[in-house]
Amino acid sequence: MINRRNVLKGAAAGIGVALGSTIAPNMLQAAPAYRSAPKRVIFFLQNQGFDPATCVPKGLKETCELDGVTLPEPISALEPYKGKINIINGLHGRHTSPSHSAFFGALGGYRGGIGIPPAGATIDHEISQLLPETILPHLCIGMDALENMVSRPTLATLSATGPGKPIFMHSNPNDLYQMLFGGIATGDVRDRFEARSNVLRKIEQLAGQHGQSLPEADRARYGNYVAGFRDINGLREKLESVSDHLRNFAPEYGDKFLKPKFETDWHDSLLELGIATLKSGITNVLTIGSGRGEIFGAWKGLGITEAGHNLGHMEQPDNPIWIKIRQYNCQMLVKLMQELESIPEGDGTMMDNTLIVYTSNNANKQHTSGENWPFILLGNCSGRIKTGQFTQLDGKRPVNALYTTLLHAIDAPRDRFNMDRNTASVHDAKVGPIEELMA
Repeated sequence: MINRRNVLKGAAAGIGVALGSTIAPNMLQAAPAYRSAPKRVIFFLQNQGFDPATCVPKGLKETCELDGVTLPEPISALEPYKGKINIINGLHGRHTSPSHSAFFGALGGYRGGIGIPPAGATIDHEISQLLPETILPHLCIGMDALENMVSRPTLATLSATGPGKPIFMHSNPNDLYQMLFGGIATGDVRDRFEARSNVLRKIEQLAGQHGQSLPEADRARYGNYVAGFRDINGLREKLESVSDHLRNFAPEYGDKFLKPKFETDWHDSLLELGIATLKSGITNVLTIGSGRGEIFGAWKGLGITEAGHNLGHMEQPDNPIWIKIRQYNCQMLVKLMQELESIPEGDGTMMDNTLIVYTSNNANKQHTSGENWPFILLGNCSGRIKTGQFTQLDGKRPVNALYTTLLHAIDAPRDRFNMDRNTASVHDAKVGPIEELMA
């Protein structure tokens, strides 16, 4: 097995609009010695809301251990992992105006909504900048109906690097495979990778020769696009420079990629790619958007004929449709844990140094005011987060407080995340992390 500590990293450089992340300009810098193994965080957001009745065991109204408690049917796949999870009930997100979706506000902890640009960096990107640097610190993937993933292979609705700077999710696994593993592929994939690389290099060259006659404001904006092409090309080159390492982790490129029968074939393929980036060490933060932060989405591969907005108007508790969707999500969560458990790291495994955050971009339901926003945390983040627990909060702390807690868990403490004192005086009863969650 390849030890995660031995994965090479580099210094950070700004990437442009297309990826919204950072890359390593000097690929062959060795990683420094850490007191503990590097940490990583995964965010998984299901659209249409997360009804607490689908995750809170019946009868539980106060914080308690999960030992001896049976999990609800929708999350029953997590039953063998009860000792490694924390089910949280009682956070709120009223200030994010979630309704159909809080969009960027779900991970940003600020007002969101359709057509509203991000007001600041989201917690996933913030964490990606604080963890040990990798080639691609932050990867976002989005799962949707097959026709939507084909027609809009990239979409930005959930993550951002800063005010007005969204990060795009990748939804076509063929495009993402080519970007990540095209340098080690053969046949058509390799041919397309080289052809696209040549085109992008030419565009960068041509773009860099123009724009000097533009007004200053437009010239700066133009420069961002030029930098974006430059960084995409740089990312391709650096991935290719570690091709021997990546060969150990590239998923099988077969019919699920090329001939999907259902959208779930592509969902599974995207998950495989996300896992590969984590196990290979080329990213530390993965964001998964099931439904891509909007009101759409389909799961015909699970035998579900209903799709899109209609799913949001169905009651989730005891609903066989939502039981299937939630169980499918939990099977993905289990796969993530099992794959990371298979890679040694330090005195344990990668999963020992990983935290998975599962929730919805819609708080508890469609058309919500954000009065209750359930979460499930999986993993203890190198022993910083309590597990084997159900945590009932009093509804007085916002999702921002959880994100503040995550920052404390990765050794980047602060009093608040994306919440000024005036907003906090209305929406947050305390300052700092949620102590009930800290180990």
